[in-house]
Amino acid sequence: MAIVLLWQLASTTGLLPPDKLAAPLTVLSSAVELVLSGELLTAFAVSLQRVVLGFAIGLFAGLGLGLLAGVSRWGDALVDPPVQMLRTLPFLGLIPLLILWFGIGEAPKIALVALGVTFPIYLNTHAGIRGVDRRLIEATTVLGYTGWERIQHVVLPSALPQTMVGLRQGLSVAWLSLVIGEQVNAEAGLGYLINNAREFLRTDVIVVGLLVYALLGLGTDALVRALERRALAWRHSVTTVH
Repeated sequence: MAIVLLWQLASTTGLLPPDKLAAPLTVLSSAVELVLSGELLTAFAVSLQRVVLGFAIGLFAGLGLGLLAGVSRWGDALVDPPVQMLRTLPFLGLIPLLILWFGIGEAPKIALVALGVTFPIYLNTHAGIRGVDRRLIEATTVLGYTGWERIQHVVLPSALPQTMVGLRQGLSVAWLSLVIGEQVNAEAGLGYLINNAREFLRTDVIVVGLLVYALLGLGTDALVRALERRALAWRHSVTTVH
């Protein structure tokens, strides 16, 4: 609150010119105007759709690759090196290639989000599986579990806490990836709204768009944390008992 008050004071006194950063009251007025006109809600819906599609693809890819590399030595040898190599590539460097592959429509933006989500989910799933207590694996062998039963009843539940961390990281990266993707050849969405405002030096609209990105990131993270509490209720119960 103190920062907002100082921001407003600096804007009112002219210390912070509007072409550099609009005043908080101006930002609020612009936000209301964009909501009433329907422009902000339309942009929000487009961006949310891109994130949902990209996140679903990245989640499937990250879990699948993490499971394959985690439970199999051959899978680890085949999957982990190329994934680690791709993980180090900068997103901005991938955009021209994605445009050449998929054109300038929705596909490159969704692909960029999917790539951003895949890596943290893969890394955490892989680490979670590799961190399973070997004594539990040995116990399943004594009990005569099949390979799938061992994965279903021991490996996946043991790796779930680490996987949930990857899920939270993946969602935060999804929004960051979308910000980058929507800066290039976007005709709708929050990124397009911000770019269009930049052309007209509308710093108030730019701040509104950034605030919506931030709120969406916080909201989705809170959703995953709620899911984590529900999915890992057994872990909290064990902690309480001890």
